[in-house]
Amino acid sequence: MNKFNFFKPNVLDIEKMQKLVAPDVENGNILDRNYNEMATTIRSYTAVNDGDETVGFIALHIHTIELAEIRSLVVKENYRNHGIAKELIQRAINEAKFLQLKRLLVLTYKKQLFEFFDFVEIPKESIPETKIWADCIKCKHFPVCDEVSLVLDI
Repeated sequence: MNKFNFFKPNVLDIEKMQKLVAPDVENGNILDRNYNEMATTIRSYTAVNDGDETVGFIALHIHTIELAEIRSLVVKENYRNHGIAKELIQRAINEAKFLQLKRLLVLTYKKQLFEFFDFVEIPKESIPETKIWADCIKCKHFPVCDEVSLVLDI
């Protein structure tokens, strides 16, 4: 992990972040966020570089004073299985604790990755309606979603 630089990105990093996430947006694993949408939420992201190359990022999106969501987790394919995703998730959990949030939500195809951090599966019907209408409706898989919803009480 020493060679990787974890940091809070700024708006000048958005172009690199969009290029990194493009394949996952194309295959429907991650929702598309346009440049302006990423700019307005840039503070929610944590990114990781290897030298000058952005190789991963995650977002901690706050829904309510108690609930946040981990979203947009991506690690460049040839950097996977090096602990980067776990470090990004841990940093998001730490940030949520710092912000005094009580619960983290994630919708994912990588259930086991989040279970490592003691996230537990919940029925999708229990996800706040605001999440469904704000994000899920934009997904190419909506309404037939095969992601798993999990939560972590913190």
